[in-house]
Amino acid sequence: MDSPSPRLAFLSRPPTRRNLRWVSGLVLMAYVAAHLLNHTLGIVSFAAAETVLRGVQKFWHSLSGTLLLYGAAGVHLALAVSALWERRTLRMPPLEGLRVLLGFALPLLLATHLTAMRGAYLAYGIEGSYVRVVSGLWSLPGAGAQFALMLAAWSHGCLGVHFALRARPGYRRFSHLLLAMAVVLPLTAAMGFVSMGREFQWTGVPPAQLPTPAQGKALNAAEGYVKWFYGLALLALLAARGGRNWVARWSRQPSIALRYPERTVHVPRGWSVLEASRSHGIAHLSVCGGRARCSTCRVRVIGPAEHTGAPGRDEQRTLERVRAPGDVRLACQLRPQGDIEVTPLFAPPPNGGRPAPVSSFGRERDVAVLFVDLRRWSGLSERQWPFDLAYVLDRYFATVGAAVRESGGVPNQFIGDSVMAIFGLETDLPTACRQALRATELIGQRMDAWSEGFEAQFGQRLDFGMGLHAGRAAVGEVGYLDTTTFTAIGEVVNTASRLQDHAKAAASRLVVSLFAAQQAGLAHTAEQVDLLRVRGRSEPLAVICSPGAVQPAGRTVMVAASGAPEIS
Repeated sequence: MDSPSPRLAFLSRPPTRRNLRWVSGLVLMAYVAAHLLNHTLGIVSFAAAETVLRGVQKFWHSLSGTLLLYGAAGVHLALAVSALWERRTLRMPPLEGLRVLLGFALPLLLATHLTAMRGAYLAYGIEGSYVRVVSGLWSLPGAGAQFALMLAAWSHGCLGVHFALRARPGYRRFSHLLLAMAVVLPLTAAMGFVSMGREFQWTGVPPAQLPTPAQGKALNAAEGYVKWFYGLALLALLAARGGRNWVARWSRQPSIALRYPERTVHVPRGWSVLEASRSHGIAHLSVCGGRARCSTCRVRVIGPAEHTGAPGRDEQRTLERVRAPGDVRLACQLRPQGDIEVTPLFAPPPNGGRPAPVSSFGRERDVAVLFVDLRRWSGLSERQWPFDLAYVLDRYFATVGAAVRESGGVPNQFIGDSVMAIFGLETDLPTACRQALRATELIGQRMDAWSEGFEAQFGQRLDFGMGLHAGRAAVGEVGYLDTTTFTAIGEVVNTASRLQDHAKAAASRLVVSLFAAQQAGLAHTAEQVDLLRVRGRSEPLAVICSPGAVQPAGRTVMVAASGAPEIS
């Protein structure tokens, strides 16, 4: 029997909390956006807004619409309550705190609207209409409450979308346009509300079905019950959290030691690593707000497996997306059960105790990184005048830089006799790897052409080595004050540099990781693959050692059967 396709297998699995939160939030966001757009039609006329409202109500009042809307609201609120209960500390960045505060305040703000509109429809069959809304709220307190409700609901949704997507390049590319839309839509909705109110002043209030005084009294009583019930439930939740934390603090339960590179902190069992960092003022980047989406909070963990446990589905999916090694976990999801050592991989430098803004840190991308190193530079430096050395370096950098740019890459670091180049800033990873291999071919051709006269002039043969690896890296500006440079940071950069070093020991011109070669579609045989132990990696890396630039015609280094060589 054929196994199900990956897509069907994904659909057959139960949804994760992250996906439930995302889907339910999008449903509620669509509902609020539709309301604001409907209000905006009031700028045209009351009749236009009322006509569209009737069509929208038919869907939301249907069985499917009711289940979708109130199911999404129930799931979203339940997940919010669960997340609040799991938090061991309420310390968080201001914007994240505002989003949480608005989310829990919304049911109180919505109580009046729900009982007056949906409650009246369910109890007495009274359809909601703009006549009831505008005429009933046409006063400064009433209009102010309506605008506050719209702004709170819309702001909460926009902040949620922002935290979920702000690490993605596509979102960052259109963020200014999306921000303008997010600001303009509630403004136009308010203008539509005011326009309909002024239209009623000029033409008179149209006839509409209104609740009787007895019905209005019953609806007001229901509104009060909803507010009291929700308010008391929220207070009970906060009191239970406080009581749990107090018991954990004073019951003399053994704490857990988290050893950071600079210091060791002790927290009660059940705290996440991110909560521990925030509680103790340790700078720890977290772009998505602790939702296991962005991976920027990830840490390298050293400690017994029973102290860390297995990652959940949300965490595992994110770790697989960034191809994290087995000793890397997400700080927002890891709740240690014993002492461990953690190293934040993307911890920003201290900035008044606050994480640095995402815009200054850059973004994550799948890239190919190429290192090129000029061989026997020290021997040449001993025999030549400094101006001759400057000439050699200038021509070497120009030769390598031009080949990289012509192939579609960016030569971004020229340090000593080494050049680092990044491919994939504007392309997908397979294209980036093909561009990088094309660059190695051009570099080899041009360096060989230069070497014909180099040996006669400088008394030694011109030689060089290259290392190429591909994977996920953070790209952006790094440095201090005005001295910054655009670069890539991550395991892929360190590994590419080590592969370039290994090219010398392997007597090869190019050492390329098998992953990068496969992404580029480079053909190879099993006999061409070596296993290397690279310092900083927990597992050996499969590589191809080539005597030429791009087509590995044969092995130039043999690996003993006893094990893999090690690159220090």
